[in-house]
Amino acid sequence: MLSLVIPVYNEGDNLEVVFERVKSVIQKLNVGYEVIFVNDGSRDASMGAIRRIAEHDRNVRFIDLSRNFGHQIAVCAGLDFAKGDKVVIMDADGQDPPEIIEKLYLKSLEGFEVVYAKRRSRQGDGFLKKLTAKWFYRILGRLTHIDIPLDTGDFRIIDKKVVEVLRRMPERQKFLRGQISWIGFRQASVEFEREARLAGKTGYSLKKMLRLAIDGITSFSNFPLRLATISGFLFSIVGFFLILYTLYARLFTDDYVAGWASQMITIVFIGGIQLLGIGIIGEYISRISDNVRNRPLYVINDTNIN
Repeated sequence: MLSLVIPVYNEGDNLEVVFERVKSVIQKLNVGYEVIFVNDGSRDASMGAIRRIAEHDRNVRFIDLSRNFGHQIAVCAGLDFAKGDKVVIMDADGQDPPEIIEKLYLKSLEGFEVVYAKRRSRQGDGFLKKLTAKWFYRILGRLTHIDIPLDTGDFRIIDKKVVEVLRRMPERQKFLRGQISWIGFRQASVEFEREARLAGKTGYSLKKMLRLAIDGITSFSNFPLRLATISGFLFSIVGFFLILYTLYARLFTDDYVAGWASQMITIVFIGGIQLLGIGIIGEYISRISDNVRNRPLYVINDTNIN
């Protein structure tokens, strides 16, 4: 059986169109299926559209979360309930063309546990978003030892054995494309043209994109901690030479203002590097704190899954 996990956040105008395209592809594949919509605290008519779709197709499941927990956690909620031997992860805005599911599925039958959709182009995205996305994956690849495919999102098909491993990864700061790469197994790609949204505005604000980037870096790299150490060492060297210059100015020249040296050395160099180091360490500690609380990853308000 093929499972499709589709996280939903304010996509009420797109759901029925996307579902019809999805169903057309599945009928062509002639496989058993289930479609799991995960409503991630939508504020529009998304949940009503999902219920209408479910009323007309008994293979449609839904999970209505109690609030907005975020895209990555919404996907994890769907994976927790997916029963298929293979699971497709895709968005509900139409940018992940449902027609690519056929290519992903057929490629997976060649023996690949993971087949991800790799973007050749990004229609509908602004220049800044394209640029930041391009460089984020390249920088992340340099900072981590995990080979995360370039120019990919969460649109992919994964084997049941991959889903089972993901369920055993309880961290709250989810970065699924990184986790799936970390898991390993045989992986392949299918190229596609990413389409523009069918309707509405993206739910991924700049703030959410930045948070996802931070989660990706801190989940798979200790480089920020090393950066704090290296910066502290470099600033100490600079501070040492500034001390020498201050002593020279005080003893051998008249170009000296009382109190200037101590303020410069203490505030600019020592204080600055301390704040940088504390901030980076605090980011990691906050993630440890979130995970040791052992709170549920998400809370379900309603579902039709038995």
